[in-house]
Amino acid sequence: MTDFLTNSQRSFNMSKIRSRNTVPELKLRRALRKLGFIYQPKHIFGKPDFANKKSKIAVFIDGCFWHGCPYHYITPKTNSAFWSQKIKKNIARDRKVGKTLKKEGYKVFRYWEHTVERNPDKILLTLSHAVQK
Repeated sequence: MTDFLTNSQRSFNMSKIRSRNTVPELKLRRALRKLGFIYQPKHIFGKPDFANKKSKIAVFIDGCFWHGCPYHYITPKTNSAFWSQKIKKNIARDRKVGKTLKKEGYKVFRYWEHTVERNPDKILLTLSHAVQK
């Protein structure tokens, strides 16, 4: 499926939402571990996907469906009011988490899952520079 299909060209099925541990995600996880990042640290507000406590960097990988990606999010046809409200709450929570972490001195990086899948090396380069600063 290409990324630029219209809503009418795609059919939506909740079972098609992929879980964690995709190949790009695993590649990213291994490389970030070498840079001092912890995977899913529980001690940091907002539960980032990766964090480097020493460098005060929090990284979130946002799923296109769950966080309302402007390119890939499609409101499900069934129970659409529920899903629209759910996604809006997720987006509002993401903003609150980002502001709170920034107040605590963290640098916050958010990436869409499609960015991780397409270009994990670019993310690694950005984060490695952030750790060095």
